[in-house]
Amino acid sequence: MLKILRYILSVVTILFATYGLITKNFEFNHIMIFLLGLTMLIMGLEEFRKERKVNGWLMVGVFLFSLFVSIQGFLLS
Repeated sequence: MLKILRYILSVVTILFATYGLITKNFEFNHIMIFLLGLTMLIMGLEEFRKERKVNGWLMVGVFLFSLFVSIQGFLLS
C-alpha cells in the first residue's frame, strides 16, 4: 500500500515539476514541495518498517521542513 502511494505521489510531483519547467510558470511550486514532502514521509514510514530508524527520522525531518516551506508558499502567494 505504501509503495503504491509513494509511486503515485512521485509521479504527480514529477508532473508538477515538468509543467513548471516547460511553461516557466512556477505558481504551483508550493504544491510540488508539499507532495515531495508527503513522498518523503511515506519513504520514512517504509524505513521505520525496515528497522532503519536513523534514515526514517531523517526523512521525517525532511518532510517537516518541506511542510513548513510549502505552508509559507501557500500563505505568501
